[in-house]
Amino acid sequence: MRNPSGQTAPASRSLASDLREAIRTQDDERFDQIYPPSVRRWSAIHWTPIAIALRATAFLVRTPNTRVLDIGSGPGKFCLIGGLTTPAHFTGIEQRRSLCGIARKRIEQAQLSNALVVEGDVANLDFSRFDAFYLFNPFGVHVGEAPAIDDSVPVSVRLYQRCLDHVAYQLSRAPEGTRVVTYWGACDEIPAGYRCVDESDDQPLRLWEKRRER
Repeated sequence: MRNPSGQTAPASRSLASDLREAIRTQDDERFDQIYPPSVRRWSAIHWTPIAIALRATAFLVRTPNTRVLDIGSGPGKFCLIGGLTTPAHFTGIEQRRSLCGIARKRIEQAQLSNALVVEGDVANLDFSRFDAFYLFNPFGVHVGEAPAIDDSVPVSVRLYQRCLDHVAYQLSRAPEGTRVVTYWGACDEIPAGYRCVDESDDQPLRLWEKRRER
């Protein structure tokens, strides 16, 4: 995906096949070449590794019609991986306009019809349109848990709690059987009624499912 000069090469009709090969070999460095350097530099901190995305999607996607929401989707890496490897539909929500633009462009270049990234605040989103959810510690930036990507997202305990409360409320209203994957974070947005059914021994990855209360 680079030309001899070392610059990122223009997207071509083979972008999807190039990305699938990077996914097959779990080569994050190769996958991340689709992004400009200013975005790539954050990959190890903020963007989901391929191995984690594959495990998450395997748990979240139960039918071809599964609708997955990625909360805090950044440049769309998780949605791209999900859209390229499953028939399910992946929607990301991201509040940074610049990252939304990059994500949309890459999804378009990969000619994916089952992936979408929208700009917005998750605290204004109704979760009822989705069946499963992915959260890579999306609100930690509000309390300085990770280096800030830019200055467009304020550090604010109030905003942090507002987002946690909204996600917890929305998930509490979801039907039995709803699945959630969390990566990093304290999982404070997971309400009562969800059971951690599996977790990684060497990664801060947890798989949750809503179970009937007894």
